[in-house]
Amino acid sequence: MTTGAVARLLGVSPVTLRSWDRRYGLGPADRRAGGHRRWRPADLAVLREMCRLTASGVPPAEAALAARQRDRRAAGEPGSALPVVAPPGGRALVPPPRTDGRPGAADGASRAGPPPDAPGAVPPAAPLPSPPPPLPPLSPAEVRRECRGLARAAVRLDAPAMEDLLATLVGRFGPVAAWEEVMVPVLHAVGRTWETSGDRYVEVEHLLSWHVSTALRRAPARTPDSASRGPVLLACVPDEQHSLALEALAAALGGSGLAYRMLGAAVPVEALGAAVRRTGPAAVVLWSQSRSTANVALARDVAATGWGVRGARTAPAVLTAGPGWAGPRPAGVLRPLSLREAVTALNGVCGTGPAPGAGPS
Repeated sequence: MTTGAVARLLGVSPVTLRSWDRRYGLGPADRRAGGHRRWRPADLAVLREMCRLTASGVPPAEAALAARQRDRRAAGEPGSALPVVAPPGGRALVPPPRTDGRPGAADGASRAGPPPDAPGAVPPAAPLPSPPPPLPPLSPAEVRRECRGLARAAVRLDAPAMEDLLATLVGRFGPVAAWEEVMVPVLHAVGRTWETSGDRYVEVEHLLSWHVSTALRRAPARTPDSASRGPVLLACVPDEQHSLALEALAAALGGSGLAYRMLGAAVPVEALGAAVRRTGPAAVVLWSQSRSTANVALARDVAATGWGVRGARTAPAVLTAGPGWAGPRPAGVLRPLSLREAVTALNGVCGTGPAPGAGPS
């Protein structure tokens, strides 16, 4: 089959197939003269597995590794043990390996009972979540390359290319680095072009924003830590319609194993107060993009909103985020100046990291 036919069969773009081939080696074994690709049934099986895993939220690099190893195992090649790959918040898609070679035993432990494939047998539990390994930093050369590729795809209105670039970026480097190093600079560059070109490129900014939002919502998440104090409530202040930065924070919190509740753009005062009382959050993040929407009195009122029984009432920590909050802040309110600072502060507030400092006024 040709690349175009495979793309139509699987519901992905030819650009994505070529990118998977270039980045992860998921290409056809049959390559004709002139670089033309011809896909065999075995190649399609690998691509279907790749599509299934990425649709479950597995990062593309991990999904490609699992898909290739599954193909080698099906072909009977040695050294093709399958890795444990789990979607965000879900059970492992591949059972954990057994170390002593006997059915029904794992991690070297001898256990009585029927083999896992016997009728009535209880399947092994998914492995407990563990902190993810540190993600590699983006080098200056990688930042330039990723920014250039994303900006060019946006100007071309190449939605499949943007989707692939952003998914790979978040999967490799995490939402914090992806947001601060690539997404924000490209969004700002597109916005400046729009402002100086007489309302041209509005469609570019809208399409890019939509794909950034989609990539952030698909970012892998860990199961929330049961030891944390409560969820983090994320809300834009009334009349504030810009919520993309809050979506980046939500993706970063999910990757850190912190529970959150996203209320989105322009949350009315009454609704915000009701959400605070009903969810009992450890922290509330109030986003303001411009000085015209920042409301210091609202931040003060949220910090004073309590819940619980009389004599043991609790109030949330309040973080004012975004450029709209420039100027003095209310006493006791935190103001992180970047996404990374906000994640660090919220880990401390929720009991999963060092306690945050007050930060500069």
